[in-house]
Formats: sequence, structure tokens, C-alpha cells
Amino acid sequence: MKVLVSGASGFIGSALCDALLVRGDTVVGLTRDPKRARSTNPGVKWHPWEPLLERPPAAAFEGVDGVINLLGEKINQRWTAEAKERIMESRRTGTHNLIGTIAGLERKPKVLVNGSAIGYYGNRGEAIVDESTESGEGFDAEVVREWEKAAHEIDGTGVRLVIVRSGHVLDPRGGFLEAQLTPFKLGVGGPLAGGAQYVSWIHVSDEVGLLLWVLGNEKVSGVLNLTAPNPVTNKVFSKALGKALGRPAMVPVPGLTVDLMFGKEFGKILRGGQRVVPRRALDLGYEFEHPDLDEALSDLF
Repeated sequence: MKVLVSGASGFIGSALCDALLVRGDTVVGLTRDPKRARSTNPGVKWHPWEPLLERPPAAAFEGVDGVINLLGEKINQRWTAEAKERIMESRRTGTHNLIGTIAGLERKPKVLVNGSAIGYYGNRGEAIVDESTESGEGFDAEVVREWEKAAHEIDGTGVRLVIVRSGHVLDPRGGFLEAQLTPFKLGVGGPLAGGAQYVSWIHVSDEVGLLLWVLGNEKVSGVLNLTAPNPVTNKVFSKALGKALGRPAMVPVPGLTVDLMFGKEFGKILRGGQRVVPRRALDLGYEFEHPDLDEALSDLF
């Protein structure tokens, strides 16, 4: 296939591009900084794009069979007014502009796989959540609703749409796991804000595997949760990570400390969680390579 990826220089996008290139696909990337992007992954054919200011160039889509849109400002930061605007508009406006180009193409790609997140569901406590669960409350849920609303602008064009709500992707090079490595390696890691909240995780290999699977499976459309089948509490996750690193995981991080580090609004998100299951992926036949947390962390370390 010839696949266009937005967000191709992020840690998930980079892993995805590598997997596409390994299997022999042609990969096109959209980036604000083509020079830097070419130095990190010369196998990708890069095109410049300022997602908040303009539509991507139609030339980038020539011969493209599928598009994977992973564009978005990182959400794990202190939520200042400026940061919240970047988080929202990078997804809402960026996706709107991306689809604006696709809709105007004479030869359109067959499929758009649009990123999303389990933040859609808000804080759900111990309740088991699947794709049929309604959206929750909070800024993170609002962002995801707007992101998915923008993705649905592709409806009516004949392009198959798959929306993938990703959980916490486990990869030491970025995201949820990278942020915890330093304290755990120093022996001062432990449960966050009591540790009762659920962590819906997924190994990076399954994240990429599912993206490739939905890209090429014409029977898959609509919303899918990209999480492993066995979510765990933060306390269990912390213990498993400490075990994988050969370090203790006995130093709890109080909720007040979380608020001081990240601000009250984002701190509230970290103290909450979702017990998400990938019901549709399982029903449609995807087989997880790493369904067990201990094995998944052992594979990564």
C-alpha cells in the first residue's frame, strides 16, 4: 500500500512508519519541519504542512491508498489556557484541514484511520467500559468528542472511516511509560494517588498491529478501543513495572503531589481512570500479541 501518516514523527507514528516500511509499503508523512523529519526517518517521503493554518498539499495524496491521522499536541502537560487551545485545535482544526484536502481529491484514499483516545469516556471508576459507553465529562472527553466530530466530516465521501480510541501505549521511548521510568529506576516509584484507578494499557506492538489491521481490513469501520484485554489498577501496574525493572515500587505518590506537579485539572485526570476493554477488536478477530501486563513489560525491558 501507499499510506499517508500525519503525526508521523511522534513516538507512535514513528513506530507505525517503521512497521509500514518493513512490510514494503510506501509511506508519506506530513510534518511542520521536513528537514528534521528526514533526518529521523529518511525512508518516509515528507511533505511540509502547518495543520492549524492550511490544508495539506493535494500532491502528498497522489496514489495514496490509506490515511492514518495521529496528529495532536501531547495531552500529558500542565493545562494552561494556551496549552488547552493547542491540545484542542491541533486535533479539531488539524483534522478538519486534513479532510478538506481529502474531500477535494479526484482519487480519494480508501480508508481514513483517525486517532482518538479513551479519555472520551471520562473517569469511570471500576465500571467496565466498551465502545458502546457514552462520553464522559471533563476537558479530555470534550477534546476527543471534537476530534471525532471533525473526523466524521469524511462521511459521505465514500472513504471508510475507522476511529481508534487508544489507551496508554507502553513504549519506553515515549508517553505514559517513559514518564515513569526515572523514579522507578531510582527506586522511588509507586502507586499514584492511592492506586485504585484503572490503567487501560496496550503494548506498542499491539497498538501498531491494530493500526495496520484496521487499515487493511475492509470489514472494519466505526469506533474501536485500542487497549489490551486486561486493564489493571494503578497499584497493580506499579508493582508490575517495579518487578520488570528489578526495583521496589513502594513509594506512593499522594494526590496532592500530583496536583502540584501537573495542576489540579490535569491532576484530576491522572487520579481518575477507565477500565476499558477492546470488545470490537476481539469480536472482529484481532489476536493480541501481548494481552498480559507482566509479559508485555518483560518484552519491553
